[in-house]
Amino acid sequence: MEANQIPRQLAFDLPSRPALGKSDFFISDCNSIAVKLMEDWSNWPNRQHILSGPSGSGKTHLALVWAKSLSANVINISDFFDIDLQKVTSASLVIEDIDEQQGSPELENNLFHLFNMLLANNCYLLLTGKKDPKFWKVNLPDLRSRILGMRNARLLPPDDKLFLALIAKLFADRQIYPKPEVLQYIARHGERSFSAASRLVVFLDKAALSEGKKISLKFTASQLHKFNDLQS
Repeated sequence: MEANQIPRQLAFDLPSRPALGKSDFFISDCNSIAVKLMEDWSNWPNRQHILSGPSGSGKTHLALVWAKSLSANVINISDFFDIDLQKVTSASLVIEDIDEQQGSPELENNLFHLFNMLLANNCYLLLTGKKDPKFWKVNLPDLRSRILGMRNARLLPPDDKLFLALIAKLFADRQIYPKPEVLQYIARHGERSFSAASRLVVFLDKAALSEGKKISLKFTASQLHKFNDLQS
């Protein structure tokens, strides 16, 4: 190997740690209404609310900020059968990805009882899901009526301002800080979605590590073509 040749590196898939504090959540026109509704939690009807939006839109981030402010418990709907209803309803609660439940009669009955137990204990409830609540698969009439009667804070697809901030944050979560021209190029030429931006940042990070290169504008442009080919 020549002395000036940069060796290809092994690209270890090291976990990144996303910054999920309140100050790390970027507010723009596409999510400002949802943020205001979340901040107004003391005025939620029946102390219950829904937070919905596409994958990667910041639902978990915003839900965790809310949960921290109320010392609320946080569970995923996939873990619902493993929880102690009496224990989990003794404090406010976040249930994530509720639209991924498969309409189990037992689960829906327990969910309905959970709603009532939280109300009786004067605790708050926040549900999150990707889809609008009217598209959630809920068969129990009383539970469906209760959910459709809840106010929904909807996170919308990113506008230019938020998308740039999102890309910068995704890189920063991996301790990478590209020049503004790189972020702007991705915003102009990349797919305008939270999930695609997340996959692209991981792809660029691995490619840069593997080839021993910095994530420059030239490198990003060449890799974006490869990334798009893999997605098609």
